[in-house]
Amino acid sequence: METVVVTGVAGFIGSNLADHLLAKGYKVLGLDNFSTGKTKFLESANNHPNFKLIVCDLSDINSFKDSLSGYDCVFHLAANADVRFGIEHPNKDLEQNTIVTFNVLEAMRANNITKIIFSSTGSVYGESLIIPTPEDCPMPIQTSLYGASKLAAESMIQAYCEGFNFQSWIFRFVSVLGERYIHGHVYDFYDKLSKNPNSLSILGNGHQTKSYIYVSDCIEAMILGVEKANRKVNIINLGTPETIEVFDSIKIITEFMDINPKIIPQDSIRGWVGDNPMIFLDTTKMNSFGWQPRVSIRDGIIKTLKWLRSNEWIFVEFEKNK
Repeated sequence: METVVVTGVAGFIGSNLADHLLAKGYKVLGLDNFSTGKTKFLESANNHPNFKLIVCDLSDINSFKDSLSGYDCVFHLAANADVRFGIEHPNKDLEQNTIVTFNVLEAMRANNITKIIFSSTGSVYGESLIIPTPEDCPMPIQTSLYGASKLAAESMIQAYCEGFNFQSWIFRFVSVLGERYIHGHVYDFYDKLSKNPNSLSILGNGHQTKSYIYVSDCIEAMILGVEKANRKVNIINLGTPETIEVFDSIKIITEFMDINPKIIPQDSIRGWVGDNPMIFLDTTKMNSFGWQPRVSIRDGIIKTLKWLRSNEWIFVEFEKNK
Protein backbone atom coordinates (compact mmCIF):
# COMPACT_ATOMS: atom_id res chain seq x y z
CA MET A 1 0.00 0.00 0.00
CA GLU A 2 2.49 2.62 -1.19
CA THR A 3 0.38 4.53 -3.72
CA VAL A 4 -3.19 5.21 -2.66
CA VAL A 5 -6.32 6.96 -3.88
CA VAL A 6 -8.48 8.88 -1.41
CA THR A 7 -11.99 9.79 -2.55
CA GLY A 8 -13.62 12.69 -0.73
CA VAL A 9 -10.13 13.99 -0.03
CA ALA A 10 -11.22 17.58 0.67
CA GLY A 11 -13.65 16.47 3.36
CA PHE A 12 -13.25 16.20 7.12
CA ILE A 13 -11.86 12.66 7.38
CA GLY A 14 -10.44 12.51 3.85
CA SER A 15 -8.18 15.54 4.26
CA ASN A 16 -6.91 14.33 7.63
CA LEU A 17 -6.26 10.90 6.15
CA ALA A 18 -4.34 12.40 3.23
CA ASP A 19 -2.10 14.39 5.58
CA HIS A 20 -1.46 11.25 7.65
CA LEU A 21 -0.59 9.11 4.62
CA LEU A 22 1.68 11.76 3.12
CA ALA A 23 3.53 12.08 6.43
CA LYS A 24 4.06 8.30 6.36
CA GLY A 25 5.63 8.47 2.90
CA TYR A 26 2.74 7.37 0.70
CA LYS A 27 1.96 8.77 -2.72
CA VAL A 28 -1.62 10.04 -2.63
CA LEU A 29 -4.10 10.81 -5.39
CA GLY A 30 -7.04 12.79 -4.05
CA LEU A 31 -10.44 12.93 -5.74
CA ASP A 32 -13.16 15.41 -4.82
CA ASN A 33 -15.90 17.47 -6.45
CA PHE A 34 -15.85 20.09 -3.63
CA SER A 35 -19.60 19.94 -3.14
CA THR A 36 -18.91 19.91 0.60
CA GLY A 37 -15.10 19.60 0.75
CA LYS A 38 -12.97 22.67 1.46
CA THR A 39 -9.92 23.89 -0.43
CA LYS A 40 -8.39 25.12 2.84
CA PHE A 41 -8.39 21.57 4.20
CA LEU A 42 -5.87 20.64 1.49
CA GLU A 43 -3.41 23.47 2.07
CA SER A 44 -0.83 21.13 3.58
CA ALA A 45 -1.41 18.30 1.10
CA ASN A 46 -1.21 20.61 -1.91
CA ASN A 47 2.27 21.66 -0.85
CA HIS A 48 3.48 18.07 -0.67
CA PRO A 49 5.32 16.62 -3.70
CA ASN A 50 3.62 13.22 -3.32
CA PHE A 51 0.08 14.59 -3.54
CA LYS A 52 -1.99 15.00 -6.66
CA LEU A 53 -5.53 16.39 -6.72
CA ILE A 54 -8.13 15.73 -9.39
CA VAL A 55 -11.41 17.63 -9.25
CA CYS A 56 -14.02 15.25 -10.60
CA ASP A 57 -17.54 13.95 -10.16
CA LEU A 58 -17.56 10.33 -9.02
CA SER A 59 -21.07 9.93 -10.44
CA ASP A 60 -19.37 10.18 -13.86
CA ILE A 61 -16.90 7.30 -14.07
CA ASN A 62 -15.24 8.74 -17.16
CA SER A 63 -14.18 11.83 -15.19
CA PHE A 64 -11.77 9.83 -13.02
CA LYS A 65 -11.37 6.24 -14.24
CA ASP A 66 -8.14 6.74 -16.20
CA SER A 67 -6.57 8.66 -13.33
CA LEU A 68 -6.42 5.56 -11.12
CA SER A 69 -3.81 3.84 -13.27
CA GLY A 70 -0.74 2.80 -11.30
CA TYR A 71 -2.24 3.03 -7.80
CA ASP A 72 -2.31 0.17 -5.29
CA CYS A 73 -5.55 0.71 -3.35
CA VAL A 74 -8.48 3.04 -2.78
CA PHE A 75 -9.69 4.64 0.43
CA HIS A 76 -13.30 5.35 -0.51
CA LEU A 77 -14.58 8.07 1.82
CA ALA A 78 -16.67 10.21 -0.57
CA ALA A 79 -20.34 10.12 0.42
CA ASN A 80 -23.43 12.11 1.25
CA ALA A 81 -23.33 12.27 5.04
CA ASP A 82 -26.48 14.36 5.43
CA VAL A 83 -28.32 11.72 7.46
CA ARG A 84 -30.93 14.00 9.00
CA PHE A 85 -32.48 15.24 5.75
CA GLY A 86 -32.40 11.96 3.85
CA ILE A 87 -36.15 11.70 3.42
CA GLU A 88 -36.24 15.17 1.83
CA HIS A 89 -33.99 14.05 -1.04
CA PRO A 90 -34.07 10.22 -1.13
CA ASN A 91 -32.15 10.08 -4.41
CA LYS A 92 -29.06 11.64 -2.82
CA ASP A 93 -28.07 8.65 -0.69
CA LEU A 94 -28.62 6.25 -3.56
CA GLU A 95 -26.68 8.32 -6.07
CA GLN A 96 -23.84 9.61 -3.89
CA ASN A 97 -23.31 6.57 -1.68
CA THR A 98 -24.40 3.42 -3.52
CA ILE A 99 -24.03 4.26 -7.22
CA VAL A 100 -20.81 6.20 -6.67
CA THR A 101 -19.39 3.16 -4.87
CA PHE A 102 -20.26 1.04 -7.90
CA ASN A 103 -18.43 3.54 -10.12
CA VAL A 104 -15.37 3.43 -7.88
CA LEU A 105 -15.36 -0.39 -7.96
CA GLU A 106 -15.65 -0.41 -11.75
CA ALA A 107 -12.86 2.16 -12.10
CA MET A 108 -10.71 -0.01 -9.84
CA ARG A 109 -11.48 -3.09 -11.93
CA ALA A 110 -10.50 -1.26 -15.12
CA ASN A 111 -7.13 -0.43 -13.57
CA ASN A 112 -6.46 -3.78 -11.87
CA ILE A 113 -6.74 -2.30 -8.38
CA THR A 114 -8.13 -4.93 -6.03
CA LYS A 115 -7.89 -3.38 -2.54
CA ILE A 116 -10.57 -1.04 -1.18
CA ILE A 117 -10.92 0.55 2.24
CA PHE A 118 -14.49 1.74 2.75
CA SER A 119 -15.92 4.15 5.31
CA SER A 120 -19.24 2.70 6.37
CA THR A 121 -21.29 3.55 9.43
CA GLY A 122 -22.71 2.18 12.65
CA SER A 123 -26.07 3.34 11.29
CA VAL A 124 -26.26 0.10 9.27
CA TYR A 125 -27.18 -1.64 12.55
CA GLY A 126 -30.41 0.34 12.75
CA GLU A 127 -31.96 0.08 16.20
CA SER A 128 -30.04 -3.01 17.20
CA LEU A 129 -31.24 -5.05 20.15
CA ILE A 130 -27.63 -5.99 20.97
CA ILE A 131 -25.68 -3.24 22.74
CA PRO A 132 -22.70 -2.90 22.38
CA THR A 133 -23.29 -4.02 18.81
CA PRO A 134 -20.82 -6.53 17.28
CA GLU A 135 -20.06 -6.88 13.57
CA ASP A 136 -21.87 -10.24 13.36
CA CYS A 137 -25.11 -9.22 15.05
CA PRO A 138 -28.39 -10.09 13.32
CA MET A 139 -28.94 -7.22 10.87
CA PRO A 140 -32.11 -5.35 11.87
CA ILE A 141 -34.59 -3.43 9.75
CA GLN A 142 -32.97 -0.32 8.29
CA THR A 143 -34.20 2.98 9.72
CA SER A 144 -32.42 5.58 7.57
CA LEU A 145 -31.82 5.98 3.85
CA TYR A 146 -28.21 6.81 4.70
CA GLY A 147 -27.70 3.54 6.55
CA ALA A 148 -29.50 1.60 3.83
CA SER A 149 -27.34 3.14 1.09
CA LYS A 150 -24.15 2.36 3.00
CA LEU A 151 -25.25 -1.23 3.61
CA ALA A 152 -26.02 -1.59 -0.09
CA ALA A 153 -22.54 -0.29 -0.88
CA GLU A 154 -21.03 -2.75 1.60
CA SER A 155 -22.88 -5.61 -0.09
CA MET A 156 -21.66 -4.53 -3.51
CA ILE A 157 -18.07 -4.39 -2.28
CA GLN A 158 -18.39 -7.88 -0.81
CA ALA A 159 -19.76 -9.19 -4.11
CA TYR A 160 -16.78 -7.69 -5.99
CA CYS A 161 -14.48 -9.44 -3.53
CA GLU A 162 -16.10 -12.74 -4.46
CA GLY A 163 -16.63 -12.10 -8.14
CA PHE A 164 -13.45 -10.21 -9.06
CA ASN A 165 -11.05 -11.30 -6.32
CA PHE A 166 -11.00 -7.93 -4.57
CA GLN A 167 -10.00 -7.53 -0.94
CA SER A 168 -11.87 -5.10 1.29
CA TRP A 169 -11.73 -3.45 4.68
CA ILE A 170 -15.14 -2.11 5.64
CA PHE A 171 -14.97 0.17 8.68
CA ARG A 172 -18.25 0.91 10.44
CA PHE A 173 -17.69 4.21 12.23
CA VAL A 174 -19.46 5.86 15.08
CA SER A 175 -19.58 9.64 14.64
CA VAL A 176 -16.17 11.30 14.26
CA LEU A 177 -14.91 14.47 15.97
CA GLY A 178 -11.83 16.60 15.41
CA GLU A 179 -10.09 19.23 13.32
CA ARG A 180 -12.00 20.14 10.12
CA TYR A 181 -15.26 18.84 11.60
CA ILE A 182 -18.08 20.77 9.93
CA HIS A 183 -21.08 18.48 10.24
CA GLY A 184 -22.82 17.19 13.36
CA HIS A 185 -24.19 18.14 16.72
CA VAL A 186 -21.09 19.85 18.16
CA TYR A 187 -20.88 22.10 15.09
CA ASP A 188 -24.63 22.78 15.14
CA PHE A 189 -24.83 23.56 18.86
CA TYR A 190 -21.73 25.75 18.84
CA ASP A 191 -23.10 27.70 15.86
CA LYS A 192 -26.55 28.15 17.41
CA LEU A 193 -25.19 29.19 20.80
CA SER A 194 -22.78 31.64 19.21
CA LYS A 195 -25.77 33.38 17.66
CA ASN A 196 -28.06 33.05 20.69
CA PRO A 197 -26.35 32.12 23.99
CA ASN A 198 -29.61 32.34 25.93
CA SER A 199 -31.45 29.28 24.63
CA LEU A 200 -30.87 26.12 22.63
CA SER A 201 -33.57 24.06 20.94
CA ILE A 202 -32.49 20.47 20.38
CA LEU A 203 -33.82 17.62 18.30
CA GLY A 204 -35.16 14.77 20.43
CA ASN A 205 -35.47 14.55 24.20
CA GLY A 206 -31.76 14.98 24.87
CA HIS A 207 -31.28 11.44 26.12
CA GLN A 208 -30.08 10.07 22.78
CA THR A 209 -26.86 8.24 23.60
CA LYS A 210 -24.02 7.85 21.12
CA SER A 211 -20.35 6.98 20.96
CA TYR A 212 -17.82 9.26 19.25
CA ILE A 213 -14.27 8.74 18.01
CA TYR A 214 -11.59 11.37 17.45
CA VAL A 215 -10.39 11.71 13.87
CA SER A 216 -6.73 10.87 14.58
CA ASP A 217 -7.80 7.74 16.46
CA CYS A 218 -10.10 6.81 13.58
CA ILE A 219 -7.33 7.14 10.99
CA GLU A 220 -4.76 5.24 13.05
CA ALA A 221 -7.31 2.44 13.53
CA MET A 222 -8.01 2.24 9.81
CA ILE A 223 -4.32 1.98 8.91
CA LEU A 224 -3.70 -0.65 11.60
CA GLY A 225 -6.82 -2.58 10.61
CA VAL A 226 -5.62 -2.81 7.01
CA GLU A 227 -2.23 -4.06 8.23
CA LYS A 228 -3.61 -6.65 10.67
CA ALA A 229 -6.83 -7.98 9.08
CA ASN A 230 -6.20 -10.16 6.06
CA ARG A 231 -9.43 -11.88 5.07
CA LYS A 232 -11.04 -11.36 1.70
CA VAL A 233 -13.76 -9.25 3.38
CA ASN A 234 -12.87 -7.54 6.67
CA ILE A 235 -15.71 -5.80 8.51
CA ILE A 236 -14.49 -3.82 11.51
CA ASN A 237 -16.33 -1.57 13.97
CA LEU A 238 -14.60 1.67 14.95
CA GLY A 239 -15.68 3.38 18.14
CA THR A 240 -14.72 3.96 21.76
CA PRO A 241 -15.63 2.22 25.04
CA GLU A 242 -17.60 5.32 26.02
CA THR A 243 -20.97 6.85 25.22
CA ILE A 244 -22.44 10.24 25.97
CA GLU A 245 -25.97 11.65 26.15
CA VAL A 246 -26.90 14.76 24.18
CA PHE A 247 -27.56 16.61 27.46
CA ASP A 248 -24.06 15.79 28.73
CA SER A 249 -22.53 16.87 25.44
CA ILE A 250 -24.38 20.18 25.70
CA LYS A 251 -22.99 20.66 29.21
CA ILE A 252 -19.43 20.32 27.91
CA ILE A 253 -20.15 22.80 25.11
CA THR A 254 -21.81 25.41 27.33
CA GLU A 255 -19.04 25.16 29.94
CA PHE A 256 -16.48 25.71 27.19
CA MET A 257 -18.40 28.76 25.97
CA ASP A 258 -19.02 29.96 29.56
CA ILE A 259 -22.77 30.35 29.05
CA ASN A 260 -25.90 28.99 30.73
CA PRO A 261 -28.68 28.80 28.14
CA LYS A 262 -32.16 27.39 28.55
CA ILE A 263 -32.27 23.97 26.88
CA ILE A 264 -35.48 23.26 24.97
CA PRO A 265 -35.85 19.55 24.11
CA GLN A 266 -38.56 17.77 22.15
CA ASP A 267 -40.80 14.98 23.40
CA SER A 268 -39.23 12.27 21.25
CA ILE A 269 -36.56 9.60 21.73
CA ARG A 270 -35.34 10.33 18.19
CA GLY A 271 -34.02 13.59 16.81
CA TRP A 272 -35.34 12.90 13.31
CA VAL A 273 -36.77 10.11 11.21
CA GLY A 274 -34.08 7.42 11.08
CA ASP A 275 -32.14 8.70 14.09
CA ASN A 276 -31.00 5.86 16.34
CA PRO A 277 -31.52 6.65 20.05
CA MET A 278 -28.50 4.50 20.95
CA ILE A 279 -25.31 3.80 18.95
CA PHE A 280 -22.62 1.91 20.82
CA LEU A 281 -20.41 -0.50 18.90
CA ASP A 282 -18.49 -3.53 20.14
CA THR A 283 -14.87 -2.89 19.12
CA THR A 284 -13.41 -6.19 20.37
CA LYS A 285 -12.11 -7.04 16.88
CA MET A 286 -10.26 -3.74 16.46
CA ASN A 287 -8.94 -3.92 20.02
CA SER A 288 -7.53 -7.40 19.31
CA PHE A 289 -5.07 -5.74 16.92
CA GLY A 290 -3.61 -3.76 19.81
CA TRP A 291 -5.57 -0.57 19.16
CA GLN A 292 -7.13 1.65 21.79
CA PRO A 293 -8.42 5.22 21.33
CA ARG A 294 -6.17 7.91 22.75
CA VAL A 295 -8.76 10.71 23.02
CA SER A 296 -11.83 10.53 25.28
CA ILE A 297 -15.20 11.77 24.08
CA ARG A 298 -15.03 14.76 26.43
CA ASP A 299 -11.55 15.73 25.25
CA GLY A 300 -12.61 15.13 21.65
CA ILE A 301 -15.51 17.56 22.01
CA ILE A 302 -13.29 20.21 23.62
CA LYS A 303 -10.56 19.83 20.97
CA THR A 304 -13.23 20.12 18.27
CA LEU A 305 -14.66 23.25 19.89
CA LYS A 306 -11.20 24.83 20.04
CA TRP A 307 -10.75 24.16 16.34
CA LEU A 308 -14.16 25.62 15.51
CA ARG A 309 -13.41 28.73 17.58
CA SER A 310 -10.14 29.20 15.70
CA ASN A 311 -11.78 28.68 12.30
CA GLU A 312 -14.79 30.98 12.25
CA TRP A 313 -14.47 31.17 8.44
CA ILE A 314 -16.33 27.86 8.34
CA PHE A 315 -19.51 29.49 9.63
CA VAL A 316 -19.08 32.58 7.44
CA GLU A 317 -18.69 30.39 4.36
CA PHE A 318 -21.74 28.35 5.28
CA GLU A 319 -23.87 31.48 5.58
CA LYS A 320 -22.66 32.69 2.16
CA ASN A 321 -23.58 29.37 0.55
CA LYS A 322 -27.08 29.18 2.00
